[in-house]
Amino acid sequence: MKLTRDELLKVISSPKYIPATLTELAKKLKIRDKKERQELRSILKELVEMGRVIKDSRSRYIIPGENITTGNIRFSRKGLGAIVFTGEGEQIYIGGEDTGFALDGDKVLVEKSGRFRDIARGRIIKILKRKREKIVGTFITKGLFAFVIPDDTRIKFDFYIPPEHYNNASPDEKVVIRITKYPARGRNPEGIVEKVLGTVDDPAVDLPSIVFKHELPEPGWFPEEVLEEAKRVSREPGPSERKKRKNFTKERIFTIDGEDAKDFDDAIGIKKLPNGNFLLSVHIADVSHYVKEGSKLDHEAYERGTSVYLLDTVIPMLPFELSNNICSLREGVDRLTLSLEMEITSMGKLVDYKISEGIIRSVRRLTYKEVNRFLQGDNDPLLQKKLAPVKDELLVARELAKALRDWRKKRGSVMDISSREAKIITNKKGLVIDIVPQERGESEVMIEEFMIRANETVAEIFAAQGLPFVYRIHEEPDSDALFQLKNYLEAIGLEIKMPRNIHPKALQQILEKTKDHPLHSSIERVVVRSMKRAIYSEQNLGHFGLASEAYTHFTSPIRRYPDLIVHRLLRKLIKESTFSHKEIEKYEEVLPKIADHCSKRERIANEAEWDLLDMKKVEYMSYHIGERFEAVITGVTKFGLFVEIPEKLISGLVHISTLDDYYEFDEKSNILVGRHRNRIFRIGDELIVQAVRADKTTMEIDFVIVEKEEKYIPRKTKSRKKSSKRKKRAH
Repeated sequence: MKLTRDELLKVISSPKYIPATLTELAKKLKIRDKKERQELRSILKELVEMGRVIKDSRSRYIIPGENITTGNIRFSRKGLGAIVFTGEGEQIYIGGEDTGFALDGDKVLVEKSGRFRDIARGRIIKILKRKREKIVGTFITKGLFAFVIPDDTRIKFDFYIPPEHYNNASPDEKVVIRITKYPARGRNPEGIVEKVLGTVDDPAVDLPSIVFKHELPEPGWFPEEVLEEAKRVSREPGPSERKKRKNFTKERIFTIDGEDAKDFDDAIGIKKLPNGNFLLSVHIADVSHYVKEGSKLDHEAYERGTSVYLLDTVIPMLPFELSNNICSLREGVDRLTLSLEMEITSMGKLVDYKISEGIIRSVRRLTYKEVNRFLQGDNDPLLQKKLAPVKDELLVARELAKALRDWRKKRGSVMDISSREAKIITNKKGLVIDIVPQERGESEVMIEEFMIRANETVAEIFAAQGLPFVYRIHEEPDSDALFQLKNYLEAIGLEIKMPRNIHPKALQQILEKTKDHPLHSSIERVVVRSMKRAIYSEQNLGHFGLASEAYTHFTSPIRRYPDLIVHRLLRKLIKESTFSHKEIEKYEEVLPKIADHCSKRERIANEAEWDLLDMKKVEYMSYHIGERFEAVITGVTKFGLFVEIPEKLISGLVHISTLDDYYEFDEKSNILVGRHRNRIFRIGDELIVQAVRADKTTMEIDFVIVEKEEKYIPRKTKSRKKSSKRKKRAH
């Protein structure tokens, strides 16, 4: 009889079980056959990786105790310890001194020992499985020895490279190494140089460094069998397919995207109804028609999880035959869609909807820039001519977007945050010549409102029927995050009450009250940081930031795998009205795995995008060493001041050792106070700083303060409360 995982767990969980090694377990289970022993070994390995069973220092298999659990460790980028995320959703804080020899991402065994703020505290007692096999970093020499400093600041070890494994690497070159020895007591980790990418200062090295660091597919690469399948399925819709679908080809439907976009997965149509309501149709590329469940295309899309946008380079989820061609809702060609028609009142309330498999022909491919110019009253003849077929629709769209936005605001949505992104401008050689804030215009906001409403509508359909689904959830902030937000607001002189049971409307009101504050953009960022990260889940826990009872991702199946899954579920519902008992069981089993995997892939994509952006900011500052900039203090610590250049969205550190006095950190008030001159530095202070260091190896930017001293009038700590109140009234 074949041994099962559950049977083995039952044996090890039994009160009569005595901790046993593999050999002892085989003897206990009367396993003598070599094949059965291999099966036992395989099941034990699987259980250990799942965290259901642990292997102690004497190689005995036991069930984790009440204070012992397993999870994946994630280190802080700033060296402030780590968090272990367990399979049950628990988070355990690990202090820097208790992380042992773990590397970021490793599966670890944790012993819980007390509390840290609102979560458990613990220490690493064993590393169960290493995540990383390769590291990207900078090759450096120290005397007769060579090391690689990892690009990822969450990895706290330098890797020793033996001379026979340099593979022609030279100092200050970016390299990819394969780890041969992991860190241990009295031993540095070691590696072999597998690939030399180029010199650290060469901008052409940045992109491949990020790709290797995050283990992303190389841009443009897909397995041959996936490309062949993509070519095979990329057929224009035939007569039989057209007959099955609702025909929207005679309607004025159009797309609005960025100037460089090539994968158009959403189009809209809009009109005013005789009853005064709006009819908004959102047409989304029917990727599920081409990418069938279980196909090679499907497997590859699942593994990637999402497209990755690295400045001007895209690593797509789907081959270009699909993403840029047959699935893309291009102007003037017939394309298959899942089409959602929504009737919405002038107050922004949804009163009716209809979903169908459709076919459309976009009459115009518009850009955000063009629509923004039109809405701002630009009468350029060429622009007016291009927009002529949809001018009336754009004006109606503007009206509806305002109604939808007001409706969201009324219920307490805080996702109106106009978070600025940095736009990197390079020359022909790829060198960064400028960084400018990228603001969102009216057309970007308009399309966002329509997509939010579409996503909510689809999610509400499944939530109402209680069917298996993939939701986009955003949980409430925890009390520790809210406490930090409260401290930040008080540090800049704002006394705002923070309710114990937080509602998104409370955060919305904070943003409303501070919209004219000079630090409004910093306040927005702190509010965002106080909230949890949105993830995918099979459970409907609502979307806190949007104040939505149910939310999903339905509108971008070309670039997000969860959207593709939603399309498959939606098409099934359209055709069958409900799911069979067998289908429900199937989806209840697979959807949690899909949601978890897609959340992880999204996180990796985001980190890759942020890392490349940070790299380019460091590069920019390296060309401007010695120059002066207007900056604002965004953080105060015992080791110095974090400052930001608002004009460039670049952050760096003014180290305490460069200041003009001996400064002490007042943790309660979050300020630095000069012992002799009583000068105070607090969040929100404006400074003139000079760039003194920009290091691409460590990804650090350092500044010093250079403004004249007479500009400051020393303030006594005792008067701080009064000045804070004056500041509050002034704004």
